[in-house]
Amino acid sequence: MQVEISIKKNWQNIVKKIVGQNIIAVDRGLEVLYELDIMPNHVVGDFDSVNIEILQFYQNNSQIIFHKYNPEKDNTDTDIALKLAIELNSSNITIMGALGKRMDHALANVHILKDALEVGIPCKILDAHNKIYLVKDNITLVKNKTYGKYISFIPLTTTVEGITLEGFKYPLNNASLSIGLSLGISNEIVEEVATVELKQGILIVIESRD
Repeated sequence: MQVEISIKKNWQNIVKKIVGQNIIAVDRGLEVLYELDIMPNHVVGDFDSVNIEILQFYQNNSQIIFHKYNPEKDNTDTDIALKLAIELNSSNITIMGALGKRMDHALANVHILKDALEVGIPCKILDAHNKIYLVKDNITLVKNKTYGKYISFIPLTTTVEGITLEGFKYPLNNASLSIGLSLGISNEIVEEVATVELKQGILIVIESRD
């Protein structure tokens, strides 16, 4: 089961391909769904920013489950939506609209991916230029299937130990990355297949394009 959380206007094709899947709209994400004529399964938020007429339109649909929260709460709307997606036993989660104008929210949204990682659910953030996910185990990347030309590795934990990169322009052999270093930024895959190995810690992986 694929769960799509929130939506941005430049993702019309992706959203329209979701058939029979769970769509969790986060607050103002309802406005984008309205423009695309798409019904979500769940709506999460404090609804302090969504157009009231659009909100009422969806509230008139008895098949949609609303999860309303007080604006003064400990968790962001996206965090709550992600936890809901995990509770729905999702096999894969895609978060869209999570890298907007607010850098504080963008950074928090990257960090909350850890919730899905800890329960073994693949989870990624997508926007027009970036695909962001976390890894704590070895992965294989195919050059012609990555999201963009550049791949960056940033430690989420204080340090990530035993990193080995093969098939990359800038390889590493049993190296360590610590918070505060930019060593892992803007690498590129030069072989058909590249591998990332690590022994301890969690890496933020960002596949990006200009």
